Amino acid sequence: MSSQPDPVTRAPGLETGPPSPEDLDAVAQQLGRVPRGILAVAYRCPSGHPAVVQTAPRLPDGTPFPTLYYLTCPRLASRIGTLEAEGRMKEMEARLADDPELAERYRFAHERYLAERDAIEPLATHPDVTAGGMPDRVKCLHVHVAHALAAGSGINPFGDEALDELGDWWRGADCAR
Repeated sequence: MSSQPDPVTRAPGLETGPPSPEDLDAVAQQLGRVPRGILAVAYRCPSGHPAVVQTAPRLPDGTPFPTLYYLTCPRLASRIGTLEAEGRMKEMEARLADDPELAERYRFAHERYLAERDAIEPLATHPDVTAGGMPDRVKCLHVHVAHALAAGSGINPFGDEALDELGDWWRGADCAR
């Protein structure tokens, strides 16, 4: 599809350098556990807290972790869980078979995800595994929203759709509360 941008190896919102100790503390509070394998903050909520982090393709213990972008904002994660419970993933996945353009855009999101992850470290044991069911299924809207926020609008169609459906309500409050 010629209207799609070329895959890149770095998301536009990705911060350079490792996350600060304050960011790691904020993520631990958001998740309720010590975070593992965080390489950078990929997107911040308006209050300045991490909302999406980029994780290493392998956790510190060597375990493969194909989820490159991980959503940490509890306000956003909660509402996305509601969308999942309402059946959005099944609806989205059904459209892949009927809409070749959508399927091509989704495959592009998968290829970009792989390119970004492989630029850090290729996962030889999981070379074609991205996250969230890409490129043929829709398994986790949290992953797609994280990818859309980190990569920017227009890359992950299902992440963009979920964010459009949510509107801006989640952007107006402190996610750490």
